[in-house]
Amino acid sequence: MAESWSRVMSLLREHASADHADLPGPATEQMLAAAEERMGISLHGDLRTWLLQNNLDLPEEDVDDDVMCCGFDGFPDEGSFFLGIRAMERLYANHPLSGGSEWREEWIPFLSDRDGWMGKFIDARDGRIGRWFVGAPTVTGEYASLAHYVDSVAEMLTRIGAGDYPVCSVAEGRLVWS
Repeated sequence: MAESWSRVMSLLREHASADHADLPGPATEQMLAAAEERMGISLHGDLRTWLLQNNLDLPEEDVDDDVMCCGFDGFPDEGSFFLGIRAMERLYANHPLSGGSEWREEWIPFLSDRDGWMGKFIDARDGRIGRWFVGAPTVTGEYASLAHYVDSVAEMLTRIGAGDYPVCSVAEGRLVWS
């Protein structure tokens, strides 16, 4: 996982340096332990490794309380963004599908749109990646692991850097989605 995320960060630094510069530093073990205690679930090792490299929470002053999730717009794509540990906790506690048969306690969201209506989650039991979309069936096992998903993001960034990704380009060091 660490190698996969490092590759994404290298590609982002190379092709979208301004976006890369905006990303915060790592979470601490104390932050993760406190989040696990509040959520009542242990983070999967891949998720822990990723958050210890980059905790993608926005600074407190940039958080919009009127939306379910806040993140760095435009990364990894136009409509969704990676969640930091605070945003994961908030969505985990208030997931729109929780309380029914469409959502399980062991699923921890790590990517979402602003409203929490769609995104990706990691299964804390086995590390597989799934996706949800309110109003559509939840899909489990979309990727075998978080590393596999992050590798797909790296492939996308490679194509963007080569000018071979029709819906995204780079302008002034930022990913620009069409």
